[in-house]
Amino acid sequence: MSEPLKSEIAREAEALGFDVVRFTSADAADGAGAALHAFLAEGRHGDMGWLAATADRREAPLALWPEARSVILLGLNYGPDGDPLSILGERSRGAISVYAQRADYHDVFKAKLKTLARLVQTLAEAEVKVFVDTAPVMEKPLAAKAGVGWQGKHTNLVSRDFGSWLFIGSIFTTAELPADAPEEDHCGGCSRCLDICPTRAFTAPYRIDARRCISYLTIEHKGHIAPEFREAMGNRIFGCDDCLAVCPWNKFAHAARKTTLSVREETNNPPLAELLSLDDAAFRARFRGTPVKRTGRDRFMRNVLIAAGNSGDVTLMPQIEGLLDDASPLVRAMAVWALSRLAPQRLRALRPFLAPAEADPAVRGEWLEAAA
Repeated sequence: MSEPLKSEIAREAEALGFDVVRFTSADAADGAGAALHAFLAEGRHGDMGWLAATADRREAPLALWPEARSVILLGLNYGPDGDPLSILGERSRGAISVYAQRADYHDVFKAKLKTLARLVQTLAEAEVKVFVDTAPVMEKPLAAKAGVGWQGKHTNLVSRDFGSWLFIGSIFTTAELPADAPEEDHCGGCSRCLDICPTRAFTAPYRIDARRCISYLTIEHKGHIAPEFREAMGNRIFGCDDCLAVCPWNKFAHAARKTTLSVREETNNPPLAELLSLDDAAFRARFRGTPVKRTGRDRFMRNVLIAAGNSGDVTLMPQIEGLLDDASPLVRAMAVWALSRLAPQRLRALRPFLAPAEADPAVRGEWLEAAA
């Protein structure tokens, strides 16, 4: 194993703009595979069937690539320049998670990783593979094993230098590189991340039920969002930063400095009135190149309508009313719900004209619930 080679790779990573570079062996992080299978067996992954489909490859790096010997973990800081929870008090605006207010990190990260991987291939005379999030790699346990940070009680990675705000990617290689020491768990007796969760998604420390998580509900969940979660969602329309933002280790965090990760105006917690007017083409144009685009217009509009229903802003009523006959049942159902919150009398007046023609059972159910 070559310590000088490792140091040279670290220097190249820093020159490329990575904020963190750490190294570990390609064997599995302790307990990660067992925790994944328990999570899946209990159904806590919800609609995320891809997790179950890739579980065998995901549980250990060597299951994904048996020839791998080392993993290089890279981090990019995306820290906000203010309190990301302050937007929750502005109910006429939609709260978008800090990570999604920027260019899609998959694109930004992968370009940098590929450049570094080519250098590693040349320097180490070894094979390499690059992975960012979408691949079947358990990056958080690997990052903890490499000493990037530790998985907190909210199951997310926490860094002593960057708090909650790190994008993580990895380079697998056949080169033997010296491993860094793992990071210890520094959560102690703190439970702020567990206590703040609006939907009580944490069933115990270090244990999450994704089916109750607002990030899952607004991004991954494909169907109608259960009534029990809607009010708790507030104005969160894409993701949720509550458990990340309250972590005390954020006192060491600082705002992202890279222009490629600058906040975009179109995703900077925009007014709900702007979003309610988006058809599919306008949605795609507005959110091109950002993580928001991958939900699709209908699921996104479902979220926006829930936020509108929670807003108390009656000036949004005409736009909501215009979505009662939208082509998507997801949108129609939440338009009924939103109008029932803001103007129940107006909804009752419209019911004889729109409800009888409704073919979708879920939307019919919203009409019946609103009329009850």
